Amino acid sequence: MATFRLQGSRVLAVDLTGETVKAKNGSMVAYEGRMAFKKTTGGGEGLRGMVTRRLTGEQMEVMEVSGQGTCYFADRASEINLVSLRGEKMYVEASNLLCADGGVRTGTSFTGLRGGASGNGLFTTTLEGSGQAAIMSDGPAVVLRVTPQYPLSVDPGAYVAHQGNLRQSFQSGVTFRTLMGEGGGEAFQIRFEGDGLVYVQPSERNTVGGDV
Repeated sequence: MATFRLQGSRVLAVDLTGETVKAKNGSMVAYEGRMAFKKTTGGGEGLRGMVTRRLTGEQMEVMEVSGQGTCYFADRASEINLVSLRGEKMYVEASNLLCADGGVRTGTSFTGLRGGASGNGLFTTTLEGSGQAAIMSDGPAVVLRVTPQYPLSVDPGAYVAHQGNLRQSFQSGVTFRTLMGEGGGEAFQIRFEGDGLVYVQPSERNTVGGDV
């Protein structure tokens, strides 16, 4: 299994001894040793994954990196967060996924009807299996615990990823900016219930279709 380590908070170093990792296309900034790079379509999921992503707008251009040495990844000076998966499934916005172990399966999952307003697509990228993954955030990510007693509501533009036994729904009618008198478009929040973790960023991504 490849070794993931951070160089500061915005560069990911991956030590390879013959393994393969999947990384966001174009995110390699340097490498030491002997490396091979292969661009894949649809996140390495074949024809079905390619068609699904084109229909849903969930874009995830991936390259496979293998070899002997160390490869360095970064993307737009984003903050990088390391996550260890132990057989569970994680949901992450495609634009926030930087790199994952080659043995971690990627896929897509239907998440509801938020895409029409937020521009983030109707599907979210999934990671499943055992290994490490690196997710990005605009500013240091905050990990929030959801329990059955304390559900969580999140601004769609600040959502990065979630994992655990969580139910996701969408509430229309109000956003945080609407409460402050700054909202100008369709208003809704993402609500999480159950038991798990939600990753949020301290900056909202650009969306289409008005403010959300």
